[in-house]
Amino acid sequence: MGSKSNNSVGPSPPAVRVVSRRTVAPPPRPRERIPLTTWDVAMLSADYIQKGLLFPPPPFPAAVLVDHLEAALAKALEHYYPVAGRFATDQHTGGGCSVSIDCDGQGVDILHAVAENGASVADAIPPDADVPRLVRSFFPLDGAVNHDGHHLPLFAVQVTELADGVFLAFAYNHALSDGTAFWDFLNAWAGISRTLSVGGGDKFHSQPPPLLERWSPDGRLPLVLPFPDLSGHIERLSPPPLRERMLHFSPESLAALKERARQELLAAGDAAGAAAVTTFQALSSLVWRCVTRARVLPAEQPTVCRAAINNRARLRPELPREYFGNAIYAISTEAVRAGELLERGHGWAAAAVGRAVAAHTDSSIRARVAAWTDSPVIYTLRYFDPSGVMMGSSPRFDMYGCDFGWGKPLAARSGRANKFDGKASLYPGREGGIDAEIELTPDNMARLEQDQEFWAAVTPDRKP
Repeated sequence: MGSKSNNSVGPSPPAVRVVSRRTVAPPPRPRERIPLTTWDVAMLSADYIQKGLLFPPPPFPAAVLVDHLEAALAKALEHYYPVAGRFATDQHTGGGCSVSIDCDGQGVDILHAVAENGASVADAIPPDADVPRLVRSFFPLDGAVNHDGHHLPLFAVQVTELADGVFLAFAYNHALSDGTAFWDFLNAWAGISRTLSVGGGDKFHSQPPPLLERWSPDGRLPLVLPFPDLSGHIERLSPPPLRERMLHFSPESLAALKERARQELLAAGDAAGAAAVTTFQALSSLVWRCVTRARVLPAEQPTVCRAAINNRARLRPELPREYFGNAIYAISTEAVRAGELLERGHGWAAAAVGRAVAAHTDSSIRARVAAWTDSPVIYTLRYFDPSGVMMGSSPRFDMYGCDFGWGKPLAARSGRANKFDGKASLYPGREGGIDAEIELTPDNMARLEQDQEFWAAVTPDRKP
């Protein structure tokens, strides 16, 4: 248990020096406008997605690497050309406005940087310790919110040289698409990069290709909002100081969590709940209950567990897997008093998460779209409940499939965007299982580090 040092709020990390910046654009094509939907517009006040991958050193100089990545990225943008666009807001008669992607090949940025003072792989991913602040310096467009895509690139990558490795950090506008489409784009780029690296041409590795036409359940596109523009609805809020841990849960540990939940539900007479328990429910239950205990919430304080959920397969008819846009919602368990959550146990909490997932059907999705359209809301950090937890990202994203031509990543990490007390982001484990990125205030993290139930499930660090 415990942590070596509170690196997240410690002294300043070694400086990262930017060596070069270049703009990459797709081949010329007819200019096009793609309207944003309810799911996209609701994201305009949120931060850019910041995800990154740590690699061993490539077998060629960094300058050659950047040239190589640029060539592959230009080819990927030929198919994912909205990524190279900018947002545009149009005013409508009656005072309303709509937002769209202006696809005019404006381009994306590639930065080449060097981590000074000999920063190494071990400095970026120290075992049994907080994620170091050094990692934040790897990410471009830090502090940008999605509405800034009116004048900033919708995508930027920073290639940072370490003493014994390289970190590829991606900043990606979340109003452009959700994580499913984002990782599909990265894997398409990586696939092109792999074939180029072995002289195999620039074959496009994305089957089927992205579906770029935007879709709305009510068919109302463009979406006209009852505002002259959205600038007054954009907030830039910062969370309090946070500590961040990246913790691994092995397949064996996850199976044990799932079985414990199942046995508790069977003992309580809930055979249906026991049969339906999933690994996600069991891990969410552990995080929800142990974070609630670490916060020392009053027994009567209501708390919920929220989770980001993909709407594609839940719609009828289903939205194709390759749909390029946002198709996510945050679902929530029913509220329960903190004392009751802890008393009822692991199985009950897992089943509560399961009921929230099961209730997210085609009809509920369409009802939420209709309600949002009647009263549009641009989500900000104000909407996150300080007594609840939020499960984000997904272990289903193919992060370790992003091999750009010299081997799969050593680790996946993120920047400081979209983080707050009680956020847990789930990643695939490099060799199986799930990695959970946990964000808590320093006091809450210190108490979580003493929680025996939680740490009994965490698998000790192993070097990549």
